[in-house]
Amino acid sequence: MTVQWSFFKEMKPFLQKVWQKSGFENPTSIQEKAVPLLVDKKDVIAESPTGTGKTLAYVMPLLQNIDSTNTHIQAVILAPSRELVMQILSEVQTWAEGSSIDVASFIGGVNVKRQLEKLKKRPQIVVGTPGRIQELIKMKKIKMHEVKTIVLDEGDNLLVPEHQGTVEMIVKSALAERQVVLFSATLPDHTEKLARSMMNDPEVLKVKQSEEAKAKVEHLYVVAEHRDKMEVLRRIMHTGKLTALGFVKDIGSLSVLTEKLAYRGIDVGALHSEVKKEERVAAIRKFREGKYPLLLATDVAARGLDINGLSHVIHVDFPLDVNQYIHRSGRTGRAGASGTVISIVTPREERVLKQFAKEQGIKVHKREVIGGNIVEPENRPVEQHKTDKKYPKSKNKSSNSKKYTKKAKK
Repeated sequence: MTVQWSFFKEMKPFLQKVWQKSGFENPTSIQEKAVPLLVDKKDVIAESPTGTGKTLAYVMPLLQNIDSTNTHIQAVILAPSRELVMQILSEVQTWAEGSSIDVASFIGGVNVKRQLEKLKKRPQIVVGTPGRIQELIKMKKIKMHEVKTIVLDEGDNLLVPEHQGTVEMIVKSALAERQVVLFSATLPDHTEKLARSMMNDPEVLKVKQSEEAKAKVEHLYVVAEHRDKMEVLRRIMHTGKLTALGFVKDIGSLSVLTEKLAYRGIDVGALHSEVKKEERVAAIRKFREGKYPLLLATDVAARGLDINGLSHVIHVDFPLDVNQYIHRSGRTGRAGASGTVISIVTPREERVLKQFAKEQGIKVHKREVIGGNIVEPENRPVEQHKTDKKYPKSKNKSSNSKKYTKKAKK
């Protein structure tokens, strides 16, 4: 296989081998633009859609620049969630194969003493959540004097009030000539401004999703009153074999929806900030194994969640803004795969959705859920027009509703 990328021949041999083994021919747009800059140790702020290979865009140059003979920590990668930390760890380990470069992860909620054992192996790269990395720096267990590069992955979720002060402290604890890199699927103005304040004359890269990639993700919507959204979601889940990630606005709404769907016979997992770590891990595992066709999550709980083969993203509660729509929707159709995004919207939300689509150059199509199928409104069966102005009621819906009401009263 001939690799059509001039930079390929400049990579270290172990990176070339992994690239060949992975079956890649050409880099993605963000990789082609970012890798040479990062190898030259430039500060970079990069915006590129979910699923365009952002992690590899900084992992390759990071490994290229690591001095494997130096057993001090040379690079720190920060991520906002445990799941994203573990995914980055896996990616670095994959691409470090055949080298003597070691990497270790550090996350909150885990016994510090156990994690300190990892530092005895002298890793050159550490990946972690901001709070835990800061804690280890204060304990003088992670020494920043040899750190040459700091990466902020999902930078828009790191430079928020919750993490901002901690991230700034970590960056400032490194030497002045450090390289600081930020990658994000969306780059709000305030995020870019904060990032610039920690960098030296950064290069700003903005990559839009290609038309080909957009075409592989179908954006649909179903109009319903807010009280009917649960029923629409239930009907969507009966239209075929789906692996769907559904987004709900808050913990209260998620808990009620999960209980109602489970009562109606839908196997569903739930992720929110109050779920215990063991329950979270179990829910994600069961979803990946296909035991749950639907995983409901709040936006905070879904940060860093990356599930291969996700067929659908469902906006049960409408996103707060266009950036949230992009973040959520980007979980399906990753790396050139096809996917479907379904928004369940009220008439008012329909207008906002169309505005989002116009801004992003996305085509959204109205659909209805009829008799186990998602159909275009004009293809709705004639008898349905006569008998059901909204959604066809299931035969046992009224009895189930009564049972649910009685159960709630108890």
